[in-house]
Amino acid sequence: MAAVLLDELIDTDYGQLDIGWGDDFGFDGDVDRFFDGHANGLVGAADPSGVYLNLARRSGGSPLRIELHDHAPGPAGGDWQDVVEVSVRVPDGAVPRWSSWAGESGGCLPIPAGTYRLRVCARGRDAGHDGEFAPGPVDRYLLELWPAPLQADRVVRVGSADAARRHHEVGGRR
Repeated sequence: MAAVLLDELIDTDYGQLDIGWGDDFGFDGDVDRFFDGHANGLVGAADPSGVYLNLARRSGGSPLRIELHDHAPGPAGGDWQDVVEVSVRVPDGAVPRWSSWAGESGGCLPIPAGTYRLRVCARGRDAGHDGEFAPGPVDRYLLELWPAPLQADRVVRVGSADAARRHHEVGGRR
């Protein structure tokens, strides 16, 4: 069974969404800091203070759901076009939280200390990129966390041109 930690329309700018637990978490423009050793270009988890997620839409709102599972969920459904998995370690005493660009919005996430696999599923990245200032939501995201040992990131599925471009331009840092 999954606990839903967040399920709302998240307003972002520059497509930036951070999940962090360190004092200096958050994407600061240093791509290598977050994507060092990664094959994917969507979810940077190389920095021990948190995770950077690139949403396709530059500005506006994107529906986002974050779930915490007791064990690995089944495979991502076929309606998710782009799927990436990374590993994260939440240290003892950490207070995980999410934040959009420059801390414009954010909140706490009740994630206990431990090591987790994080699966990020996306739908509509091309529409998000092309309609970055569209009046309504055009891209959607599901983040699933479950306890697991640390392992290399993995590109599970690529179905959008936007994700393929990001994997090519930002990924491949192994």
